[in-house]
Amino acid sequence: MTSGERPQRQRVVLAHRRGARMVRTRVEVHEQTQVGDALVRGLMRAQLGLALRLAAVVVVLTGAIPLLNALFPGLGAITVFGIRLNWLVLTVLVYPLLYGIGWFYVRLSEQAERDFVGVVDAEL
Repeated sequence: MTSGERPQRQRVVLAHRRGARMVRTRVEVHEQTQVGDALVRGLMRAQLGLALRLAAVVVVLTGAIPLLNALFPGLGAITVFGIRLNWLVLTVLVYPLLYGIGWFYVRLSEQAERDFVGVVDAEL
């Protein structure tokens, strides 16, 4: 290079605006800053609320069995295939109910996690 020549100009880009926010939000969650802590607490609050609502459904539905037996004592005497109706309800209906509610919880919990990832990855 001679003394009269100038070097060719180059454009320096530190970060593209689109990806900069995504990385920043992920870093805030990873480093547990106030913003990241608020996001994680929101996810935990949503999952806790979901768990409590579904637990209430389980308690109400399974609690209805002894309540019905107390209100209608004749139900305890009914037999189907030589087995009391109470035991059939407990074995045939309650376990599939618990499995279904557990499956439903997992689906909704995963949806909440996908929403959380969407919020973290969203460009603001």
